[in-house]
Order: sequence, then C-alpha cells, then structure tokens
Amino acid sequence: MTISADASAPVQSARAAILVPFAIVTLIWGSTWIVIRDQIGLVPPSWSVSYRFLVAGIALLAYAAVKRERLPHDARGLAFAAILGVLQFTLNFNFVYRAEAHITSGLVAVVFALLLVPNAILGRIFLGQQLGRQLLAGSALAIGGIALLFIHEARVAPLGPREALLGCGLTLCGVMAASIANIMQGTQTARAYPMSSTLGVAMLIGASVDAGFAWITSGPPVIEMRAGYLLGIAYLGIMASAVTFTLYFGILRVIGAAKAAYSSVIIPVIAMLLSTVFEGYRWSPLAMMGAGLAMAGLVIALRARRPTR
Repeated sequence: MTISADASAPVQSARAAILVPFAIVTLIWGSTWIVIRDQIGLVPPSWSVSYRFLVAGIALLAYAAVKRERLPHDARGLAFAAILGVLQFTLNFNFVYRAEAHITSGLVAVVFALLLVPNAILGRIFLGQQLGRQLLAGSALAIGGIALLFIHEARVAPLGPREALLGCGLTLCGVMAASIANIMQGTQTARAYPMSSTLGVAMLIGASVDAGFAWITSGPPVIEMRAGYLLGIAYLGIMASAVTFTLYFGILRVIGAAKAAYSSVIIPVIAMLLSTVFEGYRWSPLAMMGAGLAMAGLVIALRARRPTR
C-alpha cells in the first residue's frame, strides 16, 4: 500500500503510480460522507471516531507485522505518531463528525475542499515547495468551482444560515488540523519511519484520545448493534482510513501537499453524485458549473511540474 517517493524520478514517468492511488483515495473518501451521516445519531460522535480508528489502527499494525515493519519505538518516532494522531485522527474527525450534525454531508465535503489552500501555504512556508503558475491557475479555478458549490449548498441548507455557519466553522477547524498533519508527512522525520506501522500507532493513539474525550463529554462507551452502523465502522476503519491514508500520505510525499489536497476538490463532486443516487440530490445549473470548474482546476494543477524545495 505504499508509493515510492524517489525524488529523482520524474513525475511524468510515475503518472500511473500517482493517478491510480489518487483515484482510489478520491473515490473512497467521496463515499464516506454518506456513511458518516448514517453514524450520527444514537452513538456520540467521539465514540464513533474512536471505534473507526481502533479498527484502522489494528488493521494497519497487522499489515505492518506481515511486512515486518519496525514500530516507531524511540522518543522522536512516538512523539511524531502522537502529534499526527491527535491532529489527524482526533481533532480533524471530531470536528467533521460534529459539523454533519449542523449541515448536509455535501456542504461539509465542499468546505473541506478548501484544504488545498492551507496545504499550499504551509507547504511553501515549512517545506519550501514552490507554487508554479500552472498550480496557482488550477487552484484559482478549483476554488471558484468550490465557491459555486458552496453557494448552492448554503442556499438549500435545511437548518438555516446560522446552523450552516456553525457547521462550516467546525469543518474549517477540521481542515486546519488535517492540513498541519499533511505538512508533517512531507518532513524528513516522517520519511525516517515506516509508513504503515507509524500510521497504525498514530491511529491507535488518536483512538485513545478520542475515547478519553468521549468518556469525559458523553459518558461510558455506547455502540449501536445495527448492521448498517457496524458495517459503516468497518468500512470507515479499513477502507476509508487504513487503506486510504496510507495511499494518500504516500502520494503527498511524491507530489507535495498542495497537489495532493486536490483529492479534496473532487471529493465533493463524487459525494454529490452518490447523493444523487442514494439521497435524491438534484443538480442545479450552479452546482453543475461549480463541479465542472473544480474538475478543470484539478486537471490543470495535476499537470503542473513537481514542486521543488
């Protein structure tokens, strides 16, 4: 489940090695918004997040054991895993799950697409990644598309503008936590440790923090024995976490944080397509225009050359 991050290899020669996992990540994450929506209800969000990353962490450590990857056992490795776990698997997901209690899953997906902005800025500041004209042009086009999708979703928000603003604010908090975690993956510290075992430990640390927070704020563990809920936890834990985060962080190390974040640009379009099938979502001309711009920006940005340091 790993991708080579050989800096000497030209991006063009690895195009299939980038686009295939990129497509897998985008398709799976595009489907998660509907599944997360089904998780909201009887079980407090923090417990659902904890169960998800408990499953994901165990799955990744089992995979790492098969590959005989070493665990990050020194202080630096454990600290890196702990910070990553809290940012990516505690803060990010607790904000997102709570946002879906206030706004539609489609609108959460649209707002989260803004991940490309802090990824690009922080990647430039902390990793020295250059933002070429083609990448900036693609980003501007994609942001325009996201804006149109946001306007459409905000207009049809069922709970009103105040709830929409609260939900968007929570989502943006998740975006910032996720962006810092993304930038961490571009550091030399991240490259010093095996991907699967480090992520597995980070997910279990995140799940532990989630569980502690859930117990303090919501009481003892609650689980819904409904088949849909349990299957949702398994899907979110294994496919949408263990598999996708390994692929996504591998992509990020090769093409940079800004371009990797373009998965978040196309995800709202996929989420809305699935919503069309399963939730009766109706496309307006504004939404179709926004989706078209987002996809055009994605194509332009991904054709840009590798960011340099």
